[in-house]
Amino acid sequence: MTNNDILKKLRVALKLRDDDIVKILSLVDFRISKSELGAFFRKEDHPKYMECGDQILRNFLNGLVIHLRGPMPEKKLNSKTSKAPNSKKKPVENKSKPQKKSNN
Repeated sequence: MTNNDILKKLRVALKLRDDDIVKILSLVDFRISKSELGAFFRKEDHPKYMECGDQILRNFLNGLVIHLRGPMPEKKLNSKTSKAPNSKKKPVENKSKPQKKSNN
């Protein structure tokens, strides 16, 4: 199964139009025109057929996640999970044998 097939099947399953796919790709700052997008949905023997690369499919999937779930919320530091200021670790002592000094 090629990237073109995956893109076609997702388009049909999610009932997406070309405009929707262009918007989804723009969510991840990937610009593509409708005509470029249409080339991915043509038959392989068509002269204007274009193979969908990994980068385009990856960006589409990342944009689809944002489109369906919404943008990832910013992580907030919770005061309960942060370390207490007095909980410093003691320095670890080197318990290995002392090395002999070389006589140069």
